[in-house]
Amino acid sequence: MRTTLTKRLVATAVPQERPYELRDLAMKGLILRVQPSGYKAWIVEWARGKRRTLGAAGHLTLDEARAQALQAMAQVLQQRLPDLAIKPVPSLTLESFLSEHYEPWASVELRGGARYVERIRKTFPELLDCSINKIDVPLLDSWWQQRLKAINPETGKSVTRATASRDFACLRSALSKAVELKLLSSNPLLGVRHKNAASRNVVRFLSVDEESRLRSALRHRDEFLIAGRASANHWREARRKALYPSLPQHGFGDHLTPIVLLAMNTGLRRRELLTLRWVDIDLEGRLLTVRDDAAKNGKQRHIPLNAEAHAVLSQWARQQGQSGEVFAVTDVKTAWSNLLQAAEVSGFRFHDLRHHFASRLVRAGVDLNTVRELLGHADIKMTLRYAHLCPGTLAAAVEKLG
Repeated sequence: MRTTLTKRLVATAVPQERPYELRDLAMKGLILRVQPSGYKAWIVEWARGKRRTLGAAGHLTLDEARAQALQAMAQVLQQRLPDLAIKPVPSLTLESFLSEHYEPWASVELRGGARYVERIRKTFPELLDCSINKIDVPLLDSWWQQRLKAINPETGKSVTRATASRDFACLRSALSKAVELKLLSSNPLLGVRHKNAASRNVVRFLSVDEESRLRSALRHRDEFLIAGRASANHWREARRKALYPSLPQHGFGDHLTPIVLLAMNTGLRRRELLTLRWVDIDLEGRLLTVRDDAAKNGKQRHIPLNAEAHAVLSQWARQQGQSGEVFAVTDVKTAWSNLLQAAEVSGFRFHDLRHHFASRLVRAGVDLNTVRELLGHADIKMTLRYAHLCPGTLAAAVEKLG
C-alpha cells in the first residue's frame, strides 16, 4: 500500500494475519513492514529485490528513518554500497555467541546471568546452530506458537504465556548485547511484545480477615513446631540421646514466621530477605539496609524498622544469634504454600506481601514518592499502581469542581 506516512499512522498500524508493507510517498523507497506479532521495521528499497532493514520502528522515528533511507539511496548512487543489501556480518551461531561473548560477560555483569544463558540454551535448542543474523521475527513467531504448546516437565501443564515471554526476553536481551558488541547490525526482536502475553496488573493485598487468618495460621504453626520439638527432646532424653536445641515457648518454630512478618513490615523482595545478613541490621538504631548487590535495581536503600519488625528480628536474634545470614534457607515455597492452605487464603503469592506493605502505607496517607523509596522502585511508574488507594484523592479531586 502506498501512502504518505505520518507519526500517527506508524503508531497505529494494526498487525494482521500476514505481514504487510506501507510504502512512503514522501520518501520513495522507504517501507514500513508490519509483522503479525506487532513488530514494525523500517526498510529501504532502491531496486526490485534490492533492500535492507534500517531498524525497528520503535527505535527509529519516521524522520530518522527517512534520513537514513535518503543516505542509503545516496550511497547506492555513489556505488559505495554493494549491489547486495548490506555487507554481511561474519557468520556466528547463537551457541558460539553465547559461549564466546555473552556468557563470559553475563556471568560477571548480570545477577543470575549464568541462569539466563542456560535458559536460552534450554528454550531455544533449535536456534543454537543458527547464525544470529538469521534470527528474525517470523522465526520467533513460529517458536512462540510451539512454545505455548509445550509441556512444563515440572508441572505437567502447558507452558504459560508469562513463562514464554520471559524466555523471549532473555533471547532479546542477548541479541541486544550482540548489537552492542557490533556482532549484529540490529536487533530484530527489539520492541516486539506478543499481544497474547499475559500481564498481571492487579495489585493483590490481604483483606483484614485474610491477614488475621494468616497470622493465626503462623501462630498455630509455631505452637505445633515448638510442641513437637519439646516432645522429641523428651523422647530423646529418655533414651539418653543428644537433644535438639530447645525452642522458646513464645518464640518461633522456624524461619517462616519471621520471614513473613518481616516482609509484611518492610516490603522486601524474597531474594532481599533470603540474602539478608546480620551486619545489614542495626537493631539499636532500628534500621535495615538492603545491599546494592541484593537489590533488584542494584542500589542500596535503608528501611526503618517499625515496632513489629524490630520485635521479630530481636526475638530471632535471641534464638539464632547474630552472625552470618539472618535466614539460612534458600527458599520458602513449600512452607508458604502450606501456610496459605492452612489460612484458607487463595490467589496470593509471596511477592504480594510486598504489595500488602505498600497498600498499607498508601492507605495510611504516606506519599507515593516515599513509598517508592521504601520499595526500591527505580521508576515512579511502578509505584503509581497504588495511587488509587490514596484516601480521599479522587473524591477531593471532583469536589474541586464545586
